[in-house]
Amino acid sequence: MLTKAQKRHFVEEGYLQVSGAVPQIMIEAARRVVNHSIGTVGSGGENLEKSRSAFFCYDILDSPTILAMYNETPVMQIAEALMGEGNVEPVQRAKTYPRFPMALGEDAPEPRGHIDGVGSGGNGQPKGQYSRGFSAFAVIYLMDIPEPYSGNFTVWPKSHRTFADHFKREGHEVLGQGKPHPEMPEPPVMVTGKAGDLIIAHHAMFHTGGVNVSPNVRLATISRLRHVDCTENGKDAYLDIWREWPGVHDVLEDEVVA
Repeated sequence: MLTKAQKRHFVEEGYLQVSGAVPQIMIEAARRVVNHSIGTVGSGGENLEKSRSAFFCYDILDSPTILAMYNETPVMQIAEALMGEGNVEPVQRAKTYPRFPMALGEDAPEPRGHIDGVGSGGNGQPKGQYSRGFSAFAVIYLMDIPEPYSGNFTVWPKSHRTFADHFKREGHEVLGQGKPHPEMPEPPVMVTGKAGDLIIAHHAMFHTGGVNVSPNVRLATISRLRHVDCTENGKDAYLDIWREWPGVHDVLEDEVVA
């Protein structure tokens, strides 16, 4: 399903883009479901008890049409090629993020990243709390995104290893103090692509949803993939970042030999 070169890219850069992972007929069905939700349901899902702010498409988190893009396509096989056959839990929730254009005349700010699981008081966790409840991001573009600054999923290459080194020095407990800011090894990459492309990224990747100064509402769906031992491994995987990735161990062994 994946070449060794693709696995090496994932290990070195922390993310991998696979073109055309989801068939267009499924993309078009998903886009219809998403646009219907935006147009008729709007923003909602706020839950103050769970520190959750309102967001769009809250009503289709478990839509069969959306989940089928993950569970009934090569997306799952790609994930298993990295995490091991039978090691990836079926996707039960996927969040669609419409990123609306900035106002006409506004200048685009530079991307500001984060790692997930650090409580902000509005993202589902109170400030001061942190958790590692997943192994990888899986982003599916529902439309062509040919240019940067179009709401692109944005990653800082090699940042997964930067954070692993940071946590080994300081302890992952520093996440309880908020988002850490180690120096990034490379500038951010605003991932361009076509409808149906998959971007899979390590849980420790510094990332963000990019700013949008295009004329279009960017549509993409993101799910958090979980290794079957994710709960058992817990926060230890902040320090041992390849524990849940047996599919790339041959690449890691090559690094040791080199």
